[in-house]
Amino acid sequence: MEKSNAETVGAVVARDYRSAAVFEKFGIDFCCGGNVTLEKACRDRGIDPKELQRELDRAAEHPLDRSQNYDAWELPFLADYIVNTHHSYLKENTQTIATYAHKIAQVHGAHHPEVITISEIFDTIAADMAVHLQNEEEQLFPTIRKLVAMKKEDATYDAKDVEKLKATLAVLNHEHDEIGAAMHEIRRLAKNYQIPEDVCNTFMVTYQKLSEFEDDLHKHVHLENNILFPKASKL
Repeated sequence: MEKSNAETVGAVVARDYRSAAVFEKFGIDFCCGGNVTLEKACRDRGIDPKELQRELDRAAEHPLDRSQNYDAWELPFLADYIVNTHHSYLKENTQTIATYAHKIAQVHGAHHPEVITISEIFDTIAADMAVHLQNEEEQLFPTIRKLVAMKKEDATYDAKDVEKLKATLAVLNHEHDEIGAAMHEIRRLAKNYQIPEDVCNTFMVTYQKLSEFEDDLHKHVHLENNILFPKASKL
């Protein structure tokens, strides 16, 4: 499946989620940083575009899982999926990870000072994420559902709803960038979550949970930045 080098990384993954694993393999950000062209992504990472294309073609040979064809889903259904899958994950795990991070900062901070900073950064992420999810569930998603229903009925949109949608999308996009940058910094400090030899099991579990958190965040932000938000802005 030939991709144009002028196409953005996010657009490629939005159309075919099988490509996400390829971009992860090459260290290319497809969620918060997905608004860059394939050409620029390759240039920035020193990747041969032909090699990337070959990997994308191989990924496209595997059967497409219809459950991952997110771009074909109606917006209200996609919003429900995000809440039930990714918001639920965050609500169930964020505080646990923060607690683990505090513990290893106290126990191992003297010999591994980076975990103190990691704990502080994650506290900020946890606080910001709580407000972020609330804004999505109470402001953005209800507005999207309302406008989609009105569009199906050929009803005239309320100007206030349109302005509310635009303003909310701008805020949430900015918050995605900030949270994504914070997680990149955690990964850098944690040296890609490599486990030192002189640490306890809690340290190992904390790094595993942080990596899992980041993986879930990538998919969550991809669904919103590359699919939900662009489609919502066109309502």
